[in-house]
Amino acid sequence: MERISATTLLPDTFYGTRDDITEQFAIIWGQIKAPLIVPLLRIAVLLCLTMSVMLFIERVYMFIVISLVKLFGRKPEKRYKWEPLKDDVELGNSSYPMVLVQIPMYNEKEVYQLSIGAACGLSWPSDRIIVQVLDDSTDPITKNLVEIECQRWASKGINIKYEVRNNRSGYKAGALKEGLKHSYVKQCDFVAIFDADFQPEPDFLWRTIPFLVHNPELSLVQARWKYVNADECLMTRMQEMSLDYHFTVEQEVGSATHAFFGFNGTAGVWRIAAIDEAGGWKDRTTVEDMDLAVRASLKGWKFLYLSSLMVKNELPSTFKAYRYQQHRWSCGPANLFRKMFMEIVRNKKVSLWKKVHVIYSFFFVRKVIAHIVTFVFYVVVLPATVLVPEVEVPKWGAVYIPAIITLLNAVGTPRSLHLLVFWILFENVMSLHRTKATFIGLLEAGRVNEWIVTEKLGDALKLKSAAKAFRKHRMRLGDRIHLLELAAGAYLFFCGCYDIAFGNNHYFLYLFIQAFAFFIVGFGYVGTFVPNS
Repeated sequence: MERISATTLLPDTFYGTRDDITEQFAIIWGQIKAPLIVPLLRIAVLLCLTMSVMLFIERVYMFIVISLVKLFGRKPEKRYKWEPLKDDVELGNSSYPMVLVQIPMYNEKEVYQLSIGAACGLSWPSDRIIVQVLDDSTDPITKNLVEIECQRWASKGINIKYEVRNNRSGYKAGALKEGLKHSYVKQCDFVAIFDADFQPEPDFLWRTIPFLVHNPELSLVQARWKYVNADECLMTRMQEMSLDYHFTVEQEVGSATHAFFGFNGTAGVWRIAAIDEAGGWKDRTTVEDMDLAVRASLKGWKFLYLSSLMVKNELPSTFKAYRYQQHRWSCGPANLFRKMFMEIVRNKKVSLWKKVHVIYSFFFVRKVIAHIVTFVFYVVVLPATVLVPEVEVPKWGAVYIPAIITLLNAVGTPRSLHLLVFWILFENVMSLHRTKATFIGLLEAGRVNEWIVTEKLGDALKLKSAAKAFRKHRMRLGDRIHLLELAAGAYLFFCGCYDIAFGNNHYFLYLFIQAFAFFIVGFGYVGTFVPNS
């Protein structure tokens, strides 16, 4: 049998039609590119470069401040009065302030024993401390286990209160607010707050309370987080790098310069009088901790960050849990910025310089610009210039500034410098969700008030086996596929191919590597890689 040629199967009219469609598409693209696409892309590049410069200046400023703080040794003990609390023979234990320890929890079956045990193990005069477990659990088995654990500690002589509500109104903010309404809280001067996976060391109160006692202008003492599962997988190492910068630089700089920073919602001690004066806990956003901090600061209260005091906790070890957490952490601040902008502007108790710091640096640059520019510039606009060679991005904007910002961000975690490239790629992927969440918060749309409790796995010694079991449970294809990441990866891959075939920007290597990162996350493999230390 004679070989059947392609022209036999597909007539010439097909190829003619195909060529006509391609030619028509090229003509249409050429007609709209010059008058519409090129000007819009140039405007986008200009806006992105402006945002990059703003972020660059902010990062350099914080680097200079943190360097001066470290160089001149401005330790908290030198900036504020601090001396250990001493026994009073006449007054006895009544000379010590009364401390309330709050542990809000919701279906925390894996970690409730760790957090309650750590809180009950805090070293402080036993008649001057109250441990309050605020249990919003909806699972009756978990609720029963938590209550039994509280009863067990009560039988050992610990003053522990197990409190439940009829509903979850206000989520964590509602629980904390309700907890402060109990009659026995009126005798308390300070409240220490720990999320359900946090495990403070026994000396936590001895190291924090003296600052509040000897410095009446202080309302909050915040400790640093220490992660028990940072080495579990590559994703947790990436989280550690991002959070370490926040704690080693952002919190330290805010504390040293303006005595203001965002309360992290846990591992901190508040003066109850400051909470009351600021208006108490509010549930109008998903960042009730930041909301309270800003309002207290506008009342003139000061905050202190203790980088030397670390509290163990757990990082989200699944991408699903981490994505929900990042949505809340990105959407909430943007929404709070929208709600409090005019309140900050009109405030008369703080200086103009502090207002500028809160509005511009704290909110606009760090909580809005940082998320938007990462995604829009490096994932959308920069690849688009490959398709539109008439628009060029200067080398200082495409290479030098991003490189310096990245290096400044990485100083917080020296042990992970060899993972810097992976961190950049992962942060760019996560910027997709953070940008989406930021716009939701600014526009107060859709999932603006979505609150999903971050899943926890429990005891650090059992993390690896528990994580593996959890991943096996979620291996179904439908649970692993993330369409937004796959779409972004396909766009980057197309731009990379176009750059090789027709472009002259030479971004194809970056585009392919970044596309691969989006595909890895899109197909649900991000939490499966374990890095070398």
